[in-house]
Amino acid sequence: AMAGCGWARAVRGLLLDVSGVLYDSGADGGVPIAGSAEAVRRIKASGLKLQLCTNETQATRENFVRKLRAMGFDISVAEVTAPAPAACRLLKERGLRPHLLVHDDLIPEFAEIDKTNPNCVVLGDAAENFTYANLNEAFRLLVGMEKPVLISLGKGRYYKETDGLKLDVGAYMKALEYACDIQAEVVGKPAKRFFESALAELGVPPEQAIMIGDDIVSDVGGAQQCGMRALQVRTGKYRPCDENHPEVKPDAYVNNLAEAVDIILQQL
Repeated sequence: AMAGCGWARAVRGLLLDVSGVLYDSGADGGVPIAGSAEAVRRIKASGLKLQLCTNETQATRENFVRKLRAMGFDISVAEVTAPAPAACRLLKERGLRPHLLVHDDLIPEFAEIDKTNPNCVVLGDAAENFTYANLNEAFRLLVGMEKPVLISLGKGRYYKETDGLKLDVGAYMKALEYACDIQAEVVGKPAKRFFESALAELGVPPEQAIMIGDDIVSDVGGAQQCGMRALQVRTGKYRPCDENHPEVKPDAYVNNLAEAVDIILQQL
């Protein structure tokens, strides 16, 4: 085995971030990252458990999985932990009726939820729907509530598409927090509850799981706060400055998912 790979021992399951680890998204549907589809096949063949833990909110899980399968990834809907279904559970538990500021393609995830006379705002990665008018409408609803509730599906700053970096939901979440003088509730990474539900679906305790992601704060930091080991890949939105992050130190850096899987499988 390779030297200095103590982090790879006693693993029973892997949580994988998707965008920036399996593929780079883009207007054309995106492109798989070299070696990633094969790495997923090898994980499954090895008997390790696998769960995708994504903050993806531009598509329903069904359409997201369809796209991944078309790129050669052997993944089922049950293997994807995503913010929208988690948000729906929370809305139902708390009797919340959302005003949705999300991507058009995500709307079907909220089909079963009462949206009349909203008493909260749900914010997702709305992309082109992040217009001034739409943000202002969300602001006016929140500022008019006695107890404003803003639920954000993730809090990422930016992500990488094939044609460059794109502003993510976190930037707009901060704008609404600032305007309304409130704190959003985050559903998705790095929220502890979200990682815990992904681990529950994986069926593995945190000390036997490794998270692999391209986001130093949401993926690596969030997973480590849950007691997991976490690896930073040098693909996706990774930038060399991530290696000097003041708060988060990954258990290891790997060039890509394929390299991580090589090292983990050698330890089995």
